[in-house]
Amino acid sequence: MMVLGKFILVAFIAEFTVIKVGAVRQKRSIDLIAAHSLISQERLPTDTAPSGYHLFLRPDFESGYFEGYVVINVTVQHKTYEIVLHAHKDLQIELKNATQVAPDDEELKKNSTEADAFKPQLLTIESAEKVKKKPLYQISFGSPIKPGAQLQVYIQFSGPLFNDTSEGFFRSSYPDIATKKAKWLAATHMRPNMARSVFPCYDEPAYKVPMVISVARPKHMIATSNMPVEKTTEDPRLKDWVWDTFQKTPPIATYSIGVVISELSSLSYNLTGKEEVPDISVTIWARPDFINAINDSTIKIDKTLKILAEIWGTPYPLPKIDIYALPNYQATKPADAWGLILFKESELSGRGSWHIAQELVYQWLGALATPFWWSDAHINNALVRYVTAYTTIQMQENETFSNWPMTMLYSIYYEFSKRYPHGKNTAIKQDSTSAKTELVFRMLNYTLGEETFKRGLQRFMADRQYKTFFGDDIWLCITEQARFDEKLPVPITVNEIAASWITKDRLPVLTVTRNYTSNTATLTQQVYLRERPHDVPDQDKYLWWIPVVLVRQDKLDFHNSTPFIWMRSEREIQIEGLPRSDSFVIINPEEIGPFPVNYDAKNWNMLSNFLNSPDRTQIPVTTRAKLLHDAWNLAFAGNLSFSIALDMTLFLKDERDYLAWDPVFTLIDHIGKHIDSSPTIHKKFQNYVRLLLSPLYEELGSEPKEGEGDGTSHLRSSLKIFVCQAGYSPCIEEAQAAYRKWMEAKNPDEGNPVANQYICPVFKWGTMEEWEFGLQRVLNFPSFRKQNERTYLLKTLAGCPNAPEKIEKLLTVTVLEKNVNFSDNDIYLLFSMISTNANGYNTTFEFLKKNWNAIKKRFEDKPYLWNSMVTAATNSFKTEEGLDRVRALYVEKQNEFGTADFVIEKALVNLKEEVRWSKENLPVIEKWLDNYISIYGSKNSMGR
Repeated sequence: MMVLGKFILVAFIAEFTVIKVGAVRQKRSIDLIAAHSLISQERLPTDTAPSGYHLFLRPDFESGYFEGYVVINVTVQHKTYEIVLHAHKDLQIELKNATQVAPDDEELKKNSTEADAFKPQLLTIESAEKVKKKPLYQISFGSPIKPGAQLQVYIQFSGPLFNDTSEGFFRSSYPDIATKKAKWLAATHMRPNMARSVFPCYDEPAYKVPMVISVARPKHMIATSNMPVEKTTEDPRLKDWVWDTFQKTPPIATYSIGVVISELSSLSYNLTGKEEVPDISVTIWARPDFINAINDSTIKIDKTLKILAEIWGTPYPLPKIDIYALPNYQATKPADAWGLILFKESELSGRGSWHIAQELVYQWLGALATPFWWSDAHINNALVRYVTAYTTIQMQENETFSNWPMTMLYSIYYEFSKRYPHGKNTAIKQDSTSAKTELVFRMLNYTLGEETFKRGLQRFMADRQYKTFFGDDIWLCITEQARFDEKLPVPITVNEIAASWITKDRLPVLTVTRNYTSNTATLTQQVYLRERPHDVPDQDKYLWWIPVVLVRQDKLDFHNSTPFIWMRSEREIQIEGLPRSDSFVIINPEEIGPFPVNYDAKNWNMLSNFLNSPDRTQIPVTTRAKLLHDAWNLAFAGNLSFSIALDMTLFLKDERDYLAWDPVFTLIDHIGKHIDSSPTIHKKFQNYVRLLLSPLYEELGSEPKEGEGDGTSHLRSSLKIFVCQAGYSPCIEEAQAAYRKWMEAKNPDEGNPVANQYICPVFKWGTMEEWEFGLQRVLNFPSFRKQNERTYLLKTLAGCPNAPEKIEKLLTVTVLEKNVNFSDNDIYLLFSMISTNANGYNTTFEFLKKNWNAIKKRFEDKPYLWNSMVTAATNSFKTEEGLDRVRALYVEKQNEFGTADFVIEKALVNLKEEVRWSKENLPVIEKWLDNYISIYGSKNSMGR
């Protein structure tokens, strides 16, 4: 490893000035950010705080290490004997010295002249060492340091340049297009708490201070950082190396630091600002042979920066921005340093604008205004997501993204309607909470008005730029703007409205019961529960602030989103002045708030009739999709008759907008799996699916057409998947023809030429020979191919077949024969997939019953696999007959379930609920299907 020259550092340190800043903001009693943080780390003591850094970094590409030096200006806030910094365990650290460069408060009070004449004093250091089992570095002094003292701490360090992960300070290589030799690059990825792996620091976003960065590089390479280069000096120790020192940053969090050293090619242009706003230098970097592939991204960046400057009311805050398409970048997310962003090559060359917009949003929200705790906190993340979505729509170039927020809503409705949302998965909880909060921002944009909401965000950014913020800072600024614009009366606050949504892991359902004689209605809110039984504790205590935005048939106006009235955490309210009895009402049009709405049967029927009329398009497509989605979800939950929910699909025979079709595929999946326990009804349901989908499938054709939008391509793909799974003969024949080419290949294990969408239909409807061929491909899967291809094959082999003999063969091979090609994780995956259809769990039940002793012995040391198999065999029945079979097995083997006792007991409780659901709904569904098929006919369904 190289040793940094002390004489060079002295020259740099002499130019480093002491920067005085105020004390770090203290945590408030209500901090929505910290409450939802995914990161649990050691918090630093508040006795000291940084006021500035000068960071020196030099990578050694060949050895795979880096070294550096940091000078930290420290302000003592409380009497202390120590300074505690964050430091990663892999860092090698050597404290050079610590100097007091300004007197403390008591000495300042004596005489200002003496203060001015204060001479730096070297402090006595008792110890400097890492804290065991914690990412901390502790410097202890021989005597106490008083509040007000200004210190400079000089630390040398070295560490590994990560090569197998794009985190911290890492290196990567790519082949030179001319010589084919490897070229190195080095870069940093500090978010969220990886700055400590690069240098000892106060690695918390609240410690936001200016920074000077100096980087050593070979002369043939180029270094970039957060700010433009201020000067370049020769390295006297190493020939052909230089030091770039960059301009001092504004106050910056450690996770916003960025450095790249590379030989990549670049495209540059200036983004011209408005009057009195300086131009911004924009540079895009990539491999020389890839630079043309990202040429179009300059247009996206230009548009996005202008839209964001208008949203925030604040121009881009730095003089430049460097954007990289990094070869072999391995992180799951881009690295959004301030003024420097790292993308995967595919993210910059793709058609969409989402990735670019999101990372540019972070330049304002996260870098310019920084959350007091980690920026992954849900409220910061949610606002970034909302502004990204808004910006992407404003770009008007990504058709697929215009389905926002419907696809996200379907997911969070499903998650929050479970008996136990998120399970024990913290990541799912964080993501769904952020998604819900994002929708709360969208709701406020509608209900307060777009201009008021935007001015509220601008007020927030003006107040908190170059500073840190808490969640309630955002709500407060929106509240103040709404009151100023007279959109929100005193004493109502946006914080109160938002908290009613954010603090609950639930969503409401609003039920509208109209009185057609008095033209009034009763509105009732309750917890939306889709998964049975509906026995959630304290559900009667849940109440939300619900905006009642109302559209009436006699005055179809979908532009006015001002609430008719707010339900102010009230269980029930009465509203008056509704239209006459032959006109429908729609509440929560355009999914303004994240909640489904139920109506009385008459209002639903009027909505269904209108959607089936030529006037259907007077209702925007997003609202058409909402009505369909709400209806079938409410029916599934037991709050609406399935005959009404299925009536709401009738308009689709004339519908061609892909957004309206999106909810249908979830309906088919969920309802199909629920009724496949009744073969007769399920066969009729598949006939219904073929009749519903095949006309549009044939109209669109099986292949994309030139110039068609992403939405049409997405719709065609979904249609093909579901019409195939429903047994549509032309689709299955097409799938089998594609699959046959694989079967006829000389070396079928070298690769799979069949599109994924064809594999499940072949395994479901095809021959045993075709299925066996798929099984052999899993058994012989070569190590050089991607394992996710094998996983997909395995899932479809287990989850798709209709024939019991296929499932029994798979269970025999994996469980009884103990084939070495199947790991325990494979078997666990098989059990979870087998239970997704009636054929699977029926066959697994009989297989378990017939081979009970052998299976118990097989899994006696693997209780999680035993429990998983019992779950797959017993938990998915939906009929009285299924319940009786499970109950009989429980009685017969009552003392032999072992660790799976709780599984079978839980299954019996759940099955009773499912049986009740089936008794109530299957006759209704069958009657509706019989009527539908009699009207539309089954001759042309072309089913298997």
